[in-house]
Amino acid sequence: MTGKRVRPVLLVTLLGAALAVLCLLSLALGAANVPPDQVLRALAGDAPSRFVDNVVWSARVPRTALALTAGAALGLSGALMQALTRNPLADPGVLGVSAGAAFAIVLAVGVLGINSLYGYVWFAFAGALVATVVVYLLGGLGRSGMTPVKLALAGVAVTSLLWSFTQAIVLTDVDALDRYRFWSAGSLADTDDGTVWRVLPFLAVGAVLALACAPALNSLALGDDVAASLGRRLGLVRLQGVAAITLLTGAAVAVIGPVVFIGLVVPHVARVLAQAAGIGPDQRWLLPLSAVLAPILLIAADILGRLVARPTEIQAGVLVAFIGGPFFIAMVRRRNLAEV
Repeated sequence: MTGKRVRPVLLVTLLGAALAVLCLLSLALGAANVPPDQVLRALAGDAPSRFVDNVVWSARVPRTALALTAGAALGLSGALMQALTRNPLADPGVLGVSAGAAFAIVLAVGVLGINSLYGYVWFAFAGALVATVVVYLLGGLGRSGMTPVKLALAGVAVTSLLWSFTQAIVLTDVDALDRYRFWSAGSLADTDDGTVWRVLPFLAVGAVLALACAPALNSLALGDDVAASLGRRLGLVRLQGVAAITLLTGAAVAVIGPVVFIGLVVPHVARVLAQAAGIGPDQRWLLPLSAVLAPILLIAADILGRLVARPTEIQAGVLVAFIGGPFFIAMVRRRNLAEV
């Protein structure tokens, strides 16, 4: 029993250490490398030069903080969506939620002339919610009802439609195009120190709602009838889950763009690690693990994007898609998934 308790603690410790190391590397590496000891001195308020202080505090601390918060939001929303639908293909990007939020932002900027983050973040929430409802309605059509593959196909169709509408707006509006090109590929660049603080309340509320769903999600995994017999109010649980997904995805997309596949890949990795640690499919562990693993992936992709194309950079969303695309294809081709 002692060994079983130690393994989850060890897993969390190792993931926390990996995240801390990546955060340090994110502050140190880029177009201009800063030695780690100088980064630590700058964080302590004793920067060796004004240049180091500006690089660390003005450019890289906001960028790293944004990767931490937005990455955790996307990972948590993906894990929540997969658990809520019992669908291993569920992901805010694959199921059109990110595309809905992105289209709503472009609509706000290009048509209504809203350029402030606090202005268009509400449109991101609305777009995410509408896209979620439409995909679920389409995925549930037909005699067989909702299946993982049908839901994924509905998500792809809605995503394609929304991207076509988005392109139609940005091609005819210079302001919308200027805003769109920075975050369409999932960009963490050009972040100021106020960006995280502006969306943090939305992300915090979404995270609390998501984590509060964990016990009910364990019951839902046994089936709706069993969950209802255990006293779970299924409608309330699903409403709470949709609210959490909308807040987390809408806020994350508003600040970093429609980064896809994080919510798909990370929960599967979390389940593998949880199984190895003897935790099992307990959502009380899987949701927090996904919230830690997602920023690890996003920060690693961001660092790699800065290094492989210096002095320019490749957007983090491009590298995440490069990893997630093959993973998505492998998931669809799995025999046991095709039989669901």
